[in-house]
Amino acid sequence: MAVELTEAHVAQAIDHAILKPNFTRAEVDRELDIAAEWGVFSVCVRPSDIPYAVKRLDGTGVAVGTVIGFPHGTTSSAAKVAELRQAKADGAIEFDMVIHIGGLLSREDERVVDDIRAVVEAADGSVSKVILETSFLDDEQIARGSRLTEQGGATFVKTSTGFAGGGATIEHVSLMRASVSPAVQVKASGGVRGLEAAEAMLAAGATRLGTSASATILGELRARTSGLTATLSEDSSSY
Repeated sequence: MAVELTEAHVAQAIDHAILKPNFTRAEVDRELDIAAEWGVFSVCVRPSDIPYAVKRLDGTGVAVGTVIGFPHGTTSSAAKVAELRQAKADGAIEFDMVIHIGGLLSREDERVVDDIRAVVEAADGSVSKVILETSFLDDEQIARGSRLTEQGGATFVKTSTGFAGGGATIEHVSLMRASVSPAVQVKASGGVRGLEAAEAMLAAGATRLGTSASATILGELRARTSGLTATLSEDSSSY
């Protein structure tokens, strides 16, 4: 039997994405305020915005995460490690790295795993997520990339950056979930813009959602819940 998702449950599954390269300070402020207003689990911000986000969100309960090797994944492992260490020093507590996509496509599995492991070790126990960029991959590559993510020791395997076209699909999330053990979680990101899509991704096995549409998703859920409450109240008044 399906479990009815509460607003709190969905909010705590959301990493609110604030990653557009052309965002101004005012636009970043707006997005940080949306995250705080709706009580999402975290924001995922541009690395240079980490200190500002940590300060602005202090006391709200919203965590700050960031991206590593974003959006192409082609920086060296040493550069990714340096980026993570700086991000951690600035106050980020979760790290979404982009896999070496060309390495995955070339079947350079050892190279890919070593790259992931270097970042995971630098995270030193903090949550690490590996972005596959599924729009570039076929099913075999998605499954293999998911397994390599687990071999590298990451906490999550993630679908997409949101900057390469395409995005998360139910089929890809299900495949990723089936390709790793329960020790690894799945994050659906890219194109999750409404409640229906969010619920579908969670049902397919995702435990985290990367989205810039947090207010839309949670607003739709609140409206649905409010409508249900109103209906129940009307029904009970007839007894």
